[in-house]
Amino acid sequence: MSKLIDSYNRSIDYLRLSVTDRCNLRCVYCMPAEGIPLMDFHDILRYEELLRIATIAARHGITKLRITGGEPLVRKGIAEFIKELARLPGVEDLSLTTNGVLLKEFASSLKKAGLTRVNVSLDSLRPERFNKITRGDFLNNVLEGLEEAEMAGLNPVKINCVVIKEFNDDEILDFAELTKKKPYHIRFIEYMPFEAGAAWDRDKCISSSQIMEKINSLQNLVPLVNLEKRTGPARRYKFHDAIGEIGFISPVSDHFCGSCNRLRLTADGKLRTCLFSDDEIDIKNVMRGGCTDRELEDLLFNAVRKKPERHHISDNIFKKCSRTMSFIGG
Repeated sequence: MSKLIDSYNRSIDYLRLSVTDRCNLRCVYCMPAEGIPLMDFHDILRYEELLRIATIAARHGITKLRITGGEPLVRKGIAEFIKELARLPGVEDLSLTTNGVLLKEFASSLKKAGLTRVNVSLDSLRPERFNKITRGDFLNNVLEGLEEAEMAGLNPVKINCVVIKEFNDDEILDFAELTKKKPYHIRFIEYMPFEAGAAWDRDKCISSSQIMEKINSLQNLVPLVNLEKRTGPARRYKFHDAIGEIGFISPVSDHFCGSCNRLRLTADGKLRTCLFSDDEIDIKNVMRGGCTDRELEDLLFNAVRKKPERHHISDNIFKKCSRTMSFIGG
């Protein structure tokens, strides 16, 4: 079968599948306190529709699948769906991004279903600040979920921390120190333009080099040579005496578009080839209109051919996305 290669000769082998726009938190940079209008359940792709798309994608070189939301663990039947995805020939890496609130309850069943690992979004280790950010008193649930995921064998457990100036940047060293006690992979991510109801403020963005400089003031980081078959956008380091590691993801200061290998499918069946582009291809209505697998393949290949060379966050022409991450898929 032919592989998915875009116009810039990038091999596309990573598909992120959003299974819901629902979430059990109301994070300040994602949605207002009252929430946002939700899709009608009929508008959200059924599991069999998601599985059909994933099956076709896997035939053409997609080897990495990530389940996202909203919060994917709020959707009923998620473990059974993951079990079906895990059976697909060619899929080598099956992961899930979660806010961690329900992770303790689901970790064991997710591992048994065939999930490889989890990424947990966590921007503060302080209860009061966590409540302020998420509008929910669930920090202990998340920390217990991290422990349960580790014990269940969903390794490595990755923690995604978005660093925002004068918001949580005073916790950088707290997160870094975690890697000395636990085998977690901490990923510091630059603040991106997805804040709900407000203009993105570039001044709030702290670059990866600034974050790294702060950590090096505590203890020098040692760069890691990536010997794994699968690579990602993070530049990886560790303390010499740590059991975990630290990564830096720099979508703003040093974009990695040249090696971008991913596609996103929103919960309502829109295929996006770039996180920061509002160009979408409607897969759902074509599928529900009775299309053949060959027609779906053609849509997939056409989308890949139109994948942009890069985003334009740092350019004057950049326009903030019209949909929040809960709709796009985190």
